[in-house]
Amino acid sequence: MLGCGTSHGVPMIGCVCRVCLSDSPKNKRTRSALYLPGDGFSTLIDAPPELRLQLCRERIAFTDRVILTHAHADHVMGLDDLRRFNDVTGRPLPIYAQAPVLDVVRRMVPYALHTPGQIGGGVPSFELHEAPAVLDPDIELFEVMHGSLAVLGVKIRGFAYLTDVSEIPPSAEERLMDLETLIVDATRIAPHSTHFHLEKALEVIEELRPQQAYLTHLAHDYEYDEWVSRLPARVALSYDGLRVAIS
Repeated sequence: MLGCGTSHGVPMIGCVCRVCLSDSPKNKRTRSALYLPGDGFSTLIDAPPELRLQLCRERIAFTDRVILTHAHADHVMGLDDLRRFNDVTGRPLPIYAQAPVLDVVRRMVPYALHTPGQIGGGVPSFELHEAPAVLDPDIELFEVMHGSLAVLGVKIRGFAYLTDVSEIPPSAEERLMDLETLIVDATRIAPHSTHFHLEKALEVIEELRPQQAYLTHLAHDYEYDEWVSRLPARVALSYDGLRVAIS
């Protein structure tokens, strides 16, 4: 778990609440992203603004590919940091996303898709691919709703990751039943128009019956130590640096 924060991150600029002023590392939340290690198929999910710091913190020096769940700023503004992976591999980096997201990438970093006139300190090089339903035998990509926007959910065997979600369509719900691990959006405690809030996330977890669930995309509503004791037994808060085994 590279980051588990909402679009503002925690601490939030200008906020003096007890969570934003907390010294606990588990109350410091960078914008949401996930890294899946693997020989030949390591995968980065999303490229938030703090991506360089996240990768350095976790000592991640390489990824085979990137999946972008959607094109909101807190999930794509770290794209330029990916150029370091080009230095390591000597080849373009594959990026998988929905067609509208790829269009945003083309507008954001056109210099990553062709040879620019000025290379300066180096530029990224990307290969853009429309996300397939099955990326390889283990990774399934499917759509869930983030308000009116369709975004990607990711499933790897008995594990699934749903950041920025307000509705799970029936077609996606079927594949999410009885997982070993579910990481799911619970942005804040009060209801939200485009995200699961706490009560809704807990309802979904109850319906899907994962063995373990982690709440992510967390605002400053959640003081980590307090909520450890308040959540149901098979539900926990995510935190930056959390590691989960995928069998």
